[in-house]
Amino acid sequence: MSPSTADPLWWRSAVIYQIYLRSFADGNGDGIGDLAGVRQHLGYLKELGVDAIWFTPWYESPLADGGYDVSDYRTIHPAFGDLTEAETLIQEALALGIRTIIDVVPNHISDQHPWFQAALAAGPGSPERERFWFRPGRGADGDQMPTDWVSNFSGETWTRTTNQDGTPGEWYLHLFTPQQPDLNWNHPDVRAEHEAVLRFWFDRGVAGVRIDSAALLVKDENLPEVPEHPGPGEHPNQDRDELHEIYRGWRAIADSYPGTRVLVGEIWLPEIDRFAMYLRKDELHTAFNFDFLARPWEARELRASIDETIAAHAPVDAPSTWVLSNHDVTRPVTRYGRADSSFAFLKKRVGTPTDLALGRRRARAAALLTAALPGSLYLYQGDELGLPEVEDIPADRLEDPMHFRSGGVDPGRDGCRVPLPWSGEHPPFGFSPAGASAEPWLPQPENWAPLTVEAQQSDAYSMLRLYREALRLRRTEDGLGDGPLRWLDSADGTLVFSRGDAFVSVTNLSSDAIELPDHVAILLSSDPLDRGLLPPDSTAWLRTQHGPPEVA
Repeated sequence: MSPSTADPLWWRSAVIYQIYLRSFADGNGDGIGDLAGVRQHLGYLKELGVDAIWFTPWYESPLADGGYDVSDYRTIHPAFGDLTEAETLIQEALALGIRTIIDVVPNHISDQHPWFQAALAAGPGSPERERFWFRPGRGADGDQMPTDWVSNFSGETWTRTTNQDGTPGEWYLHLFTPQQPDLNWNHPDVRAEHEAVLRFWFDRGVAGVRIDSAALLVKDENLPEVPEHPGPGEHPNQDRDELHEIYRGWRAIADSYPGTRVLVGEIWLPEIDRFAMYLRKDELHTAFNFDFLARPWEARELRASIDETIAAHAPVDAPSTWVLSNHDVTRPVTRYGRADSSFAFLKKRVGTPTDLALGRRRARAAALLTAALPGSLYLYQGDELGLPEVEDIPADRLEDPMHFRSGGVDPGRDGCRVPLPWSGEHPPFGFSPAGASAEPWLPQPENWAPLTVEAQQSDAYSMLRLYREALRLRRTEDGLGDGPLRWLDSADGTLVFSRGDAFVSVTNLSSDAIELPDHVAILLSSDPLDRGLLPPDSTAWLRTQHGPPEVA
């Protein structure tokens, strides 16, 4: 039986590795990561111990927002390869037991997409414009935006068009950049097209779909202003109740294929009960839990997040997901070294100081903590190498629109998207082939030589070796992955829990070294013990009893 159908519940415990394609590996020497580069390193991913790889958008796109502005869902961006190579990669990875998950971006498309170009050409009142949110402006001259909605992406949410005769025209909605017009999910064409896209990629062997901005698709067609305190389902452009019908339709499509084709939602919601509604049996299989990564490195905060997450998932019997970062979030090594180690987009500021040594210790401890929690685990490329956020990229090399739309206040997300270092002493550190003339699309720091895969493979105490051993144990320990968690009594500033009958995880977030609970062996520790004590900002995995006695 093939890996695609061998285990229908694979997703409940899976370790899923996020590939930001432009920055993973450059196979042809043009400075941009591509499918050829991924294919060359599938063995690395197998050795790391992942069950699936998730690609951020690899489609045809002007790349106004890193590929999240899609102009053709059925074509691979030529900088990355082509459709045939994508199909080959899916099968090569599957032969190694690694499934492929792709990204879909249903809230919006590129302004270069044929639909939007047709809408601009057709003019006001046309059927082509009904697939989007075109509206006349407010005020006597129509020069005021139709709503005062705020973008999480900084900047305005409406852009005014120009009529063919040169006069000011209607406005169109974009919750993100002006190059990403929002689709009207009340329109049957929009629903039918996305269902067809799901089938297109399931037919090519993908094992799942990650749904970008999954709670934003549906808007109140009257476009009211956002209430000061919207009740459940009352926000005009977030978490609308009509979304659940859409995802029930998507689930029916996924379930019509052999094996389990998973639907994974990117859902940022403060109400965790509303979050869990998306995970009912006939909707999404699972969703990203961003609450955990947003919390500061503080025991009570992290325990509260763990408890609330598990409790919210329990009524729908969905596994929790755990993630420390992604292509949008400040890397853990940097984030955990700051005075405020929590994360929120709106508080990101250029020039925030960080203690990288402290951040690295905490990131190692967090890696083991999250790997021991029940459910599935997501890793963002480079976190297994302990890469820090790159915060000194020259201004003329920055690309992220979040930086520019904030007027330079937000450092943007380029710092967590810098190409990976594979080998060697100097840039491009094996990211591109030897002798390549093109520089990587974002510059790598000169001091990254100790962080390359090559350097870390020979260092028994490296972040890479820690991750490999953690994922190996996660596969072999019966209590890990999906299943129950039981908290054990522990001192303030610590998190201690058991998984199964013979495994205990201990994380010390206090300022003092602590004694470990009774155990017969230390399976893994993020840092060496200090005279038998677990140092601050460390996690240890313990074997707490021998195997069951033999039956005579």
